[in-house]
Amino acid sequence: MSEEHLTPRERLRRQAEDFTKKVGAKEARKIKGKSQKDEGIWFGLGVFGIVGWSVVIPTLIGTAIGIWIDGAWPSRFSWTLMLMIMGVALGCLNAWYWVKKARENIIND
Repeated sequence: MSEEHLTPRERLRRQAEDFTKKVGAKEARKIKGKSQKDEGIWFGLGVFGIVGWSVVIPTLIGTAIGIWIDGAWPSRFSWTLMLMIMGVALGCLNAWYWVKKARENIIND
């Protein structure tokens, strides 16, 4: 039955059922999260470290290659700056991937 064919009382009941399901799902996630004691502060610091290093390493590699190119073939463009920005962008994509993967693992477990 579509939404416009419902009486106001039926619409209200359906909204209450939807709300109850949402609250139940959130409560189940909270209970599940509290029962997983192995993912404490060290897990959070580990994820923080993975995100940090996944941005830093491509940035440093891009900067180092840019410095080498600028030293070997001088030009009016700064390869160091361009490759550093590309490294940061690649690192951010990499960090996004790791955070997305960790989030999926938390939700699916």
